[in-house]
Amino acid sequence: MASLGERANIDQTTWPNVIGEARSVADALPDLLVEASHVASSIIAGWHGRRRAGPGESFWQFRPFNMGEPAKRIDWRRSARDDHLYVREREWEAAHTVWLWADLSSSMVFRSRLSEASKRDRSLVLMLAVADMLAETGERIGLTGVTRPFSDRRAAERLADALTHLSKPVALPDPTDVKRFADVVLISDFLDPLEEISAWIAQVAGTGARGHLVQVLDPIEETFPFDGRIEFSDPEQGIRLTAGRAETWRAEYQNRLEAHRAEIRDMARRAGWTYVLHHTDHSAAEPLLVLHSALSGNLDVIPKGGA
Repeated sequence: MASLGERANIDQTTWPNVIGEARSVADALPDLLVEASHVASSIIAGWHGRRRAGPGESFWQFRPFNMGEPAKRIDWRRSARDDHLYVREREWEAAHTVWLWADLSSSMVFRSRLSEASKRDRSLVLMLAVADMLAETGERIGLTGVTRPFSDRRAAERLADALTHLSKPVALPDPTDVKRFADVVLISDFLDPLEEISAWIAQVAGTGARGHLVQVLDPIEETFPFDGRIEFSDPEQGIRLTAGRAETWRAEYQNRLEAHRAEIRDMARRAGWTYVLHHTDHSAAEPLLVLHSALSGNLDVIPKGGA
């Protein structure tokens, strides 16, 4: 949103054409990668990831055979090397893949005077920091609908490179490749129509995957501190709306925003997913700590945070 008296920072010349021509995002990514690395390193100490034995297809490790187990589990080739019996364990598929996505649609370019970061840049920092943390523990990571899942210590850099080759900004990614046991982390302002968000959640939840929603808002979108004659513009639809006395809209606006946000929280809860609210004038470490706990399996429901 922007006003006649004070234009909030929505400069369309900074919006990538990007992700088509890759200018704005590509230019910002080196600095955002550094920031993401710093944020991730402040959280990652002591995190040992989620890899453990369980149903799956990927070999994880050999372990000694325990009396009482079915003999068919013995790996005879490995056991023949010495005097012990060994079982070939496979990696639990729930820890196999984490799909990540940061909303890069035009509304995410917004930054008000109350914050030093746009919603787009903060979302990218969060996504790349999550990638950094997961890569340190050997997790497989993918960019939903764009890359195949991979395990690489340079995962954040690979995701950043993939972002520069996207053809257009998309708020909700293609979930076709999401499978059971995966985790999906979606970072967005979630200001899209509720029916679109609901349909996307239903499609992903239907695969058996577990979702984590991070709603990123600029503080001015919460407080609505406008007075007098104000013009608001929609950067995606090009719609403009002029208020003669904007202050008279404040209460109704805040009520509608809270109702919208509450519905998203309820969607997440009904799907058994996690949800966290983050404002761009707060530290990026706050939602990352919550995601850290959720991806480590320590939380079933993420409480509202960052308010």
